[in-house]
Amino acid sequence: MKHLIITLALSWGTLAVFGQKQERSPLAKDLQIKIALQAAPADQREGAKVLGYNEKGEFITLQEGTATNNLTCLAPDYKSSVLYAYAYPKSLDPFMARGRELIAEGKRKQRDEIREAEHKAGKLPIPQTPTILYGYWGPLAKLNNTTGEIEGAQRRYVIYVPYAKAADIGLSSKPGLPGIPWLMDEGSYKAHIMINPENMGHSHGK
Repeated sequence: MKHLIITLALSWGTLAVFGQKQERSPLAKDLQIKIALQAAPADQREGAKVLGYNEKGEFITLQEGTATNNLTCLAPDYKSSVLYAYAYPKSLDPFMARGRELIAEGKRKQRDEIREAEHKAGKLPIPQTPTILYGYWGPLAKLNNTTGEIEGAQRRYVIYVPYAKAADIGLSSKPGLPGIPWLMDEGSYKAHIMINPENMGHSHGK
């Protein structure tokens, strides 16, 4: 009986250890920058502004951009086992930054509604000419710590065209075959053309 109790105690202890959520620390600054820059076109990486996390997990500027580079790059959330990096022109900074603020406030579901209201009230500027968001992602397990590249990484492109209608620009308003552009949220303040790869690994569409 004594041996049974000891065995059960050890088993429960083992299950408790494996049941705990794995905690991750922010990646090294230089590595975050390398990953973030992978999202940008190769000829626009040098001198781009990079946002990411310090050792405490606080969201900060990791690298100031130069006056001649118009891109902002986002390092991945270190808490995720899938690393998502993004790049976009600085004209989208207010829109993107406001989205991050609302998510931090626990308002992810209300984010678009709030941003739309603020935009219509003249409080949140959004470019009225086409602007692009570059997405780059892949599993942490396949990250090259030297180059910041992720083996088998996926790419997605989002082109914001506020208030555009699908029929006006010859696109479908629903996703079709991988790689074929389609218009999401047509007619809205954040209508955008989606160009998705095959097997995205996460849902992004109607």
